Amino acid sequence: MKDSLLYLDQVSKLYATPQGWLQAVREVTLEVQAGEFYSLLGSSGSGKTTTLRLIGGFEIPDAGRVMLGGEDVTQLPPHRRDLHTVFQNYALFPHLSVAQNIAYPLKIARLPDSEIKPRLADALEMFRISELAERRPTQLSGGQQQRVALARALISRPKVLLLDEPLSALDAQIREDLRQELRQLQRQTNLTFIYVTHDQEEALGLSDRIAVMQQGQVEQVGSPREIYDRPASLFVARFIGKANFLTGRVIQTEPLTVAVQELTIRATAPSHQPLLGETVTLMIRPEQLRLNSLQPDPLLDLEQPNLNQIRGKITGETYVGQLLQLQIDTALGPLIATVLGGAVLGGEVNLTWPAFACIVISPSASA
Repeated sequence: MKDSLLYLDQVSKLYATPQGWLQAVREVTLEVQAGEFYSLLGSSGSGKTTTLRLIGGFEIPDAGRVMLGGEDVTQLPPHRRDLHTVFQNYALFPHLSVAQNIAYPLKIARLPDSEIKPRLADALEMFRISELAERRPTQLSGGQQQRVALARALISRPKVLLLDEPLSALDAQIREDLRQELRQLQRQTNLTFIYVTHDQEEALGLSDRIAVMQQGQVEQVGSPREIYDRPASLFVARFIGKANFLTGRVIQTEPLTVAVQELTIRATAPSHQPLLGETVTLMIRPEQLRLNSLQPDPLLDLEQPNLNQIRGKITGETYVGQLLQLQIDTALGPLIATVLGGAVLGGEVNLTWPAFACIVISPSASA
């Protein structure tokens, strides 16, 4: 808390509904460092947008504190917090020009024109919208409106920029372009971004750290690699990317060995030590499965102790850009694997994967 720019301390929020009280956010504690690109990731109803609104001052928590720069801002309205919010619908003033929209926060702050003009020129140039300065929002495309909204948010140089699914209404190609621009902008300005999204690819590609939320609670906080490679719960493992899941029983703890449908699998448990006889869930990412010919390969040592292997038959394929996603029937059940090269439907293969890529999910994981 001491070194964090933003600190949420056991924050909760309840709403009255016809069915009773809904706890939208439950005792959420988060720390965001200065200069971080921090994402709140979750599906609809997970509590991510309510959490953002609590940070922004648009909602007041029923319990807990919101600290910004070491100051308790829990009860302060939005305009008294040193942050700015970019909404999903941009919230531009339709009767004002692009330049007037962007300069609006500085006008409200009653800064002199001598300061407003150079900062406005810098903002227009940064977002490559100088030629749009005299247009109205209704004369702009969705991507142009988003750039105007971002320019307006940043011109007042807030400590924190809050972004509520700002790209969700845009077409795929524009969304991809603006993603890269957002990340470059954040690095260029070194501002703190808190970004709400339901898009896992967006969160993984943009963020320094991610808080994965479900039912008003934080399931896991970590870097994109930590979230993807070492999910802390079954929910996170299923929510982030694709994966194969196996259920088995621990028959040896050192090295960790799990019996799955009478086959033995070597695995790893980064978050806890399973007990002998415990029933566990294993996760294997599709890209960790290697397909090998049934013919002996002198470069592949299938006898090494930490390499799992099983025979399978390719029963389906899905083209996903440069990769093929294969469905493979095995004695463990159907598995999915992603490969670069071609594959033959109906062909038989050896599947291999290392023990470190076979992760035991924590038993406290939510389903």
